[in-house]
Amino acid sequence: MTTIDQGLSEQYLLTIGALLLVGLFASTVARRTFLPRVTILLLLGFGLGSDGVGVIPSWLTSNFQIIADITLLMVGFLLGGKLSRSDFKESTGTVLWISFTSAVVTALAVALGLYLLNVPLEIAVILGCVASATAPAAILDVVTELGVDSPFSKRLLSIVALDDIWALIIFALGMAFLQNVNGQATHDESMLVHASLEIFGSILLGFLMGLPAAYLTGRAKPGQPMLTEAIGIVFICGGVSMWLDMSYLITSIVLGATIVNLAQHHEYPFHAIEDIESPFMVIFFILAGASLELDALMNLGLIGSAFILLRIMGKYLGAKLGGRLSHADSATRQWMGIALLPQAGVAIGMALVASHTFHEHSQTLLTIAISSTIFFEIIGPIGTRLAIQGANHIKQK
Repeated sequence: MTTIDQGLSEQYLLTIGALLLVGLFASTVARRTFLPRVTILLLLGFGLGSDGVGVIPSWLTSNFQIIADITLLMVGFLLGGKLSRSDFKESTGTVLWISFTSAVVTALAVALGLYLLNVPLEIAVILGCVASATAPAAILDVVTELGVDSPFSKRLLSIVALDDIWALIIFALGMAFLQNVNGQATHDESMLVHASLEIFGSILLGFLMGLPAAYLTGRAKPGQPMLTEAIGIVFICGGVSMWLDMSYLITSIVLGATIVNLAQHHEYPFHAIEDIESPFMVIFFILAGASLELDALMNLGLIGSAFILLRIMGKYLGAKLGGRLSHADSATRQWMGIALLPQAGVAIGMALVASHTFHEHSQTLLTIAISSTIFFEIIGPIGTRLAIQGANHIKQK
C-alpha cells in the first residue's frame, strides 16, 4: 500500500468512526430531551459542515448521494415489510384513506392558498404537489428510536410507505394540468405516460423481484435470511431499478411487501437489515445536515412562510379527514397529521423536474423547496415524536 493510499484509508476510517460516535452522542442526547435523534444529527451535521466549522471532508460530502441511495433502499424495504397482511388488514381502510387524503388535501390547501395570495398559478400548483410528499427515512428513524410498537406507529409506517406514491401521482397530474392550461397537450400526454410507467413499472419490478426472493431466500439459515443475501437482494433491486429509470424507493417498498407476505418460511424477512441500518442512517442524516445551506433558509420569504403554514394545515386536516372517513380512533385522527410533517429529497426532486419545464419560475421553486425542506427536516421529526407520544398517552387513558 502506498503512503497516499494509507493516508486516504486513515482519513476514511477516522472520519466514519468519528461520525458514528457522533451518532451515539445524538442518541444519548435524544433520550434526555424532547428532540428526536434525526433533528440532533441534522443540526450536528450542519455545525460540522461547510457552513459550520467545516471539519467534514469534501470527499465524504461529495459521495453523499451514494450513501443516501443505500440508506433509502433499506428504509423502503423495511417500510414495505410493515405492509404485511396480518397488520395491514386490521387498518386497511384507515391507511388508504389517510395516506390519500393527507396527500391530496395538502396539495389542494397549498395550491389554493398560494393562488389566493396572488402567487402565479404555475408556482402555486407545483408547490402544492411538492407539499404532498413526506420523508420516510426521518419518520422511520423516529419510530425506531422510540421503540414504540403501538397500533399508531404501525399505522404511521404503513401510511408513509404509500404516501410518496400518491405524491408522485399528484405531481404528474399537476404538471399535466399546467401544461394543458398552457396549451402543451402533446407534451402533457407524454408526461402522464412517463409518470405512469415509472410508478406502475416500479411496482411491477418490485413484485417480480420479490417473488423469487420470497421463496429462495432464508434457506441457507432456516427461519431468517443471512445478512449477505439480505443486502444482496436489496442492492440488486436498487441497481436494476435505477438502470431502468424507475423509482427505487417504490420498488424497494414493493419488494419488502412482497417478501413479507409470501415468504411463509421466514420468521421475519431480512431481519438482518435492521441490524446494519442504524450506522447508515447516522451517516446519512449527518451528511444531510452538512449539505444544508443557511442562505436558503434565510431566503424563505413570504411565499415560503405561507407554504410552510399551509402544508402544516393541509397535513393535519387531510389526515383528520381520512381518519373520520375511515372511522379511525381519536388518537389517529388527532395526531397522524402532525406525525407526517417531515419532508426531504422527493420534494426537491419534484421541484427540480418542474424547474426544467417552467424555467422562468425555477429560482422561486428551488429556493422555496430547498428552504422549506430544511425547515421540515429539522422541525418535522419533532412533530413525529410528539405525535407518537401523544397518541400513546391518549391510548393509556
